[in-house]
Amino acid sequence: MDSTDPIGLLKRTHHRAAAGSRPLIPFKYECPDSVEGAISLLRQGNARVLAGGTDLIPQMREGRRSAELVIDLKRIPELTTISELTDGGLAIGAAVSATKIASHPRIASAYPAVAASVRLIGSLQVQTRASLGGNICNAAPSADGVPAVICHKARARIAGPEGRREIALEEIFAGPGRTTLGPGEILTAIVLPAPEPCSAAHYLRFTPRREMDIAVAGAGTWIKLDENGAIAEARITLASVGPTPLRAPSAEARLIGEKPIQSLIEEAGRLAAGDARPISDTRGSAEYRRTLVSVLTARALAACCGSLGLEVEAP
Repeated sequence: MDSTDPIGLLKRTHHRAAAGSRPLIPFKYECPDSVEGAISLLRQGNARVLAGGTDLIPQMREGRRSAELVIDLKRIPELTTISELTDGGLAIGAAVSATKIASHPRIASAYPAVAASVRLIGSLQVQTRASLGGNICNAAPSADGVPAVICHKARARIAGPEGRREIALEEIFAGPGRTTLGPGEILTAIVLPAPEPCSAAHYLRFTPRREMDIAVAGAGTWIKLDENGAIAEARITLASVGPTPLRAPSAEARLIGEKPIQSLIEEAGRLAAGDARPISDTRGSAEYRRTLVSVLTARALAACCGSLGLEVEAP
């Protein structure tokens, strides 16, 4: 069955639930062809938008989310295309699949950290349905698709009953499973600015298993060098170590004006660990997560240096 078929996805999910889990509670399904149509439907009470369904459908089956109306966004052209902008940036529709993002030639060449990070969202089969917009709006602190785009200074385009607006992507997160989207608002696109010269980004995570697992900790890094080879700008975004994806301001500030060497990136890693706000749970203690942040941040920074032709060893 076509993996892009939403009705097929719901039927397969219902079949699996009937075999050994909770069946889906019946709901109404709509598939509008415009953003305005989707916003209008959202006014009809208990409604949820579906960008891919790989998070929403399991959550509904498990009783963690409910909906009387599910609004599928996959047939809205604005939300399912990747557009090149006049300033050299890209707009990634919120419902574009992870597979399409990872295989897009411009993203692979200009934003390789973004392409690599979306390949970590579930299995290959899941990636044909899962979207970056859904990964963002699910608002899981462990979301692998998020740190790299925040490091790239991404912005979120939002549409709602009061019109359209644009915010820094990191401002969309309010807490675990919660966003700052208002009633009736939807994320329409993730805007990546044009790549900056002498810059590079990288994302690393740690999971108990190599595939199909949730990150115990993750670190995305981005640096830009000046004409003297010193770090002019730095952005570090952490996953799974706070209620939302977290920037590491202490580590970022320490890097500015310095030439990247091993001792510097190791110090930045330690500072990033101090910026983290982890908890202890079944996947790891807070102390363990801080140790992971220190190592992952230093290694991601070393990888950025490698992309810029610099050899800097990492722990």
